[in-house]
Order: sequence, then structure tokens, then C-alpha cells
Amino acid sequence: MNAAANEALTVKMVLTAWHGQNTKMDDLLKTLSDEQLAAETAPGRNTGTYLFGHFIAVNDGLFKLLGIGERMHPELDEIFLRNPDKSGFSIPSIDDLKTYWQEVNTALTEKFNQMQPADWFARHTSVSEEDFAKEPHRNRLNVIITRTVHQAYHLGQMAYLKKATT
Repeated sequence: MNAAANEALTVKMVLTAWHGQNTKMDDLLKTLSDEQLAAETAPGRNTGTYLFGHFIAVNDGLFKLLGIGERMHPELDEIFLRNPDKSGFSIPSIDDLKTYWQEVNTALTEKFNQMQPADWFARHTSVSEEDFAKEPHRNRLNVIITRTVHQAYHLGQMAYLKKATT
């Protein structure tokens, strides 16, 4: 297999994993009531609603981080990225969050589908050209890898919402 084919295969594997985590979230959302989603994942821990909003804000941040567009919901950062759960901020309704989730991930998928495999190995916007020359692994594809792992971690926490209330 040549280098271009290896790049394409690697990108496909990573994006398949990322889409898989998004699908797992979609599937979990179908099984949870709004009350279950609003519950804490464990006593004294984050609520499912907070974690869900956190996912949306993180995914929304990918537009700027990857240099592929403008954020759709930057207003979520203060609530779900800069502050912990139960900080007293007004949280969007679960229905609104579900809408934002679909909007962000649909738009990301469209952008991702327009990218060529080599585009994924370019630097992301949080790394300087100088640092990227020294550390080429700090690329766009690596961002998706870390976001996929991050989402899997929090989905594991959210799984307790289903078990704890059934």
C-alpha cells in the first residue's frame, strides 16, 4: 500500500471512530428521558445535561480549531467549558441542546467530507508553524483522535444515567 492509501485508510479509521461515538450518543439520547438526562451520573457528579452540553461545545470548537469554519454556538462555552456543572448559569433546554447537537455534528460531517486525507495531517490552529515543524503529530487528525477518546470517556459516565434510573 502506498503512502497516500495509508493516509486515506488512517483518516477513514479515525473518522469512523469519531462518527461511532456520535452515534452512541444519539442512541443513548433515544433511551433517556429528560429527567434521566438531568440526573447526576453519580452522587455529587456532573449531570447528563451538563455532559451533553459539554460535548456540543467541544465539538463546536472543532470548526475554529481545525480551521474549517466559524463556531455555531460559542455561547455554550461559558456554561459548559469554562465553568463546572451547577455554576448557576441558565442552561438551554434539553430540546435546544438536542437541536444544537444535530446542527453541529451535521455541519462538521459536511466539512469533514470535503477534506482530503492530506488535509488531516496539516497543523491545527492552536499550534504554531514553528512548533508544528518540530511536532508534526500535532495535526488535525490527532485532534479528532483526542476528541473521540474524550467523548468515549464521558459517554461511559452517562451510561450510568440509564442504569441508575431503570
